[in-house]
Amino acid sequence: MSPQDILQHLDRATLWPARESNSAWADVAAAYQAALAVRALRIARGERPVGYKIGFTNRTIWQRYGVFAPIWGTVWHTTLAFCDGHGSWAVGGLCQPRLEPEIVFGIAATPPANASLAQLFECVDWLAPGFEIVQSHHAGWKFSAAEGVADGSLHARLLVGPRTPVRELAAGALALDERLAAATVRLCRDDAVIDQGRGANVLDGPLHALHHFVLEMQQCPGAPGLRAGDVVTTGTWTDAYPIEPGQVWQAQFEPPLRGLELRCER
Repeated sequence: MSPQDILQHLDRATLWPARESNSAWADVAAAYQAALAVRALRIARGERPVGYKIGFTNRTIWQRYGVFAPIWGTVWHTTLAFCDGHGSWAVGGLCQPRLEPEIVFGIAATPPANASLAQLFECVDWLAPGFEIVQSHHAGWKFSAAEGVADGSLHARLLVGPRTPVRELAAGALALDERLAAATVRLCRDDAVIDQGRGANVLDGPLHALHHFVLEMQQCPGAPGLRAGDVVTTGTWTDAYPIEPGQVWQAQFEPPLRGLELRCER
């Protein structure tokens, strides 16, 4: 699969050929180079990167998907939307879409090399509830970690809810880390509870997930750094659930975190 092939399947919402399974890339490092090549193609045609998604931070689902470490990919101006707590996305043109309730960070400054958790906190402006819509171009959501990375780390859409300045929630990194790790969420579909999760599921907390991502990206050849204004969504607190047009999903985060509702459209 060339970068052009990957982009074509993304645009057409079609599955990758089965013969490509487990054969396209030697390892995750090679897959990141393929993903960066796809990123360059998208920039060349006018898309603008606006941040990142971190996937597979939730250790409780590693065994289910056969991926045992976090991965990351790009969020685009064409895949990002903000709302006041009630939003919608068209999902009919996506490939096997699923939904994930997450916490999203807004970045105020580029973190220094090998930043500590405290240094990273100083680079964060706000946080918000988010719904990431993920998709897989592999039949039945069966893929290797390298295939997931090359497939845009499964990113399709990101809806970001009401933003809260992080310093309204905590004065420093340790206090914010503890507060987010202890928080819970109820994931509902059409007002019926589907799953429940907690912040500690994502690498012991969303701030830890962000920290892991920043250090990993700094070690990836050719990867861009975080910039002021970027958004980073830090991984699902529950499993990922298939979605269809007509459904309404709610993420009921424990206060003081805000909730979020998504209406799935065709």
